[in-house]
Amino acid sequence: MRRTLTAIAVTTILALTTACSGSSAVPAAAGEPVAGGELTWAVETEPITFNPHLYAQAKARLLVWNTFEALLTHDDKGGYLPWLAERYDVSADGRTYTFHLRTDVSFSDGTAFDAAAVKANVDKLREPNYAPGVAAVQLRNLDRVEAVDTATVVFHLKQPDVLILDFVSSPQGAQVSPKSLTTAANLKAGGPDLAGTGPFVLTSYVAGQEVRFERNPSYHGARPAYLDAITYRFLKESSVRIGALTSGQVQVVEGVPATDESLITANPDLRLERGLNSGSAFSYYFNVAHAPFDDVRVRQAFREALDLDAVLKGVYRGTATRAWSVIGPTSPFYDKTLEGTYGGDATEANRLLDEAGWAARDAEGFRTKDGKRLTVRLVQNAPFVRDRRDVLAQAIQAAVKQSAGIDLAVTLADQGTATKALTDGEYELFENSRADTDAGAALNLLLHSAGPINRTGAKDPELDRLLDAAVATTDPAARSEAYRQVQKIVVDQALVFPLYAPADQIAAASSVGGLGFEPTAGVPVSAYHLWAGK
Repeated sequence: MRRTLTAIAVTTILALTTACSGSSAVPAAAGEPVAGGELTWAVETEPITFNPHLYAQAKARLLVWNTFEALLTHDDKGGYLPWLAERYDVSADGRTYTFHLRTDVSFSDGTAFDAAAVKANVDKLREPNYAPGVAAVQLRNLDRVEAVDTATVVFHLKQPDVLILDFVSSPQGAQVSPKSLTTAANLKAGGPDLAGTGPFVLTSYVAGQEVRFERNPSYHGARPAYLDAITYRFLKESSVRIGALTSGQVQVVEGVPATDESLITANPDLRLERGLNSGSAFSYYFNVAHAPFDDVRVRQAFREALDLDAVLKGVYRGTATRAWSVIGPTSPFYDKTLEGTYGGDATEANRLLDEAGWAARDAEGFRTKDGKRLTVRLVQNAPFVRDRRDVLAQAIQAAVKQSAGIDLAVTLADQGTATKALTDGEYELFENSRADTDAGAALNLLLHSAGPINRTGAKDPELDRLLDAAVATTDPAARSEAYRQVQKIVVDQALVFPLYAPADQIAAASSVGGLGFEPTAGVPVSAYHLWAGK
């Protein structure tokens, strides 16, 4: 027996997706959709690449979807809906996924979208050193892709793996023109010479300043984008972003810290919206491959040394949602029973460190053992730092020193320096969060012994078994149970210290319509949904 997702009229999908993209209704001030005009949007994070295959920054997701699209999209319950594929079938053994493609779609460079294009994209992703994270996790169980005819493409798996659907609905699975894959001057960086099927075309990019998208005149959707164009300005400092909005230089900003929210809420011409991201929580991952975190007592002590609620309140003024699991609280796999089960006991932290042999103190009050200070290094990768995470690290640094004598050494480094430190093992803490729609993708990347960004150094056969079992079944209850056990192991072994659930905030002029957040992912929607208003 084959399971089939029936085709849905594209116009219906567009309406459904638009309707479920916002976390709240569009204010009446925005009025009905208006065609034409331009918007300028100030963003916190400049993408390290515009190539969707190499997408790695949650805050770049709204830019990716302007130009590129995937075979499937999501409804507001996390289920799958057709997009570039009209429908798909799954074989009874879960090893064959057949996608029936739309035949009226072209890339913006005029190349036809067809089964050969899908195969070319997947084959590119599997090339050595191109997108190792995707190949190692989402395509780990893929055997081959077969273009049966122009409108039919088949994914043959070596064994069942539900993450294949997450892949074909994700930015990494977005379709790039096969011509671009062979002729782009700088494929890994992406840019104007990378063509997609999306509602906009990237027309110009000035590094460090801005990127501009113009409406795709040949877009296949039931309607073209409302906007003629949208420009995203890269403004790292929140005060600069908010100032640009309140002065009218931009009409939308993302990334509004709690310290600046009153400037938005007190202005009747502006509005503020918030959305929690899906996937994994923002967490510190302990490197257990060497001292001092090879000792579980030291890991537990670090966790107990921090009054996290107080720190989050101080940094985020009560707007942050504390995390208790490596999985974010909006995920259907989140284990709520972990809440309140650990952390914040300074007496216990000090007892554990004494027991682990870190009983002495140096002149500055830091703990020592055999004459060596208890120093743990956190190397922050600058392009990925968002949400005042640098300020949070400083607050944690002060707190663990005061309560337990732990020396947290924080370095904010450029991407090359940070990557080298991680590659060389020159760190004790690794920070990360992911906005994957299916939390299983994040867990396999970060916790599986074969995960390409497993920075804990843990090689746990039981964790691997549970993670493998969870992607090999389509039964939601079985997946939830496997991930419940994964979360318990992570907490019991103190492999990860969850800190908060990442969120996005959008502030905008009241005249801007269509603002909202992607269903399930919780990140801002692309410009396809926006209009300038009057």
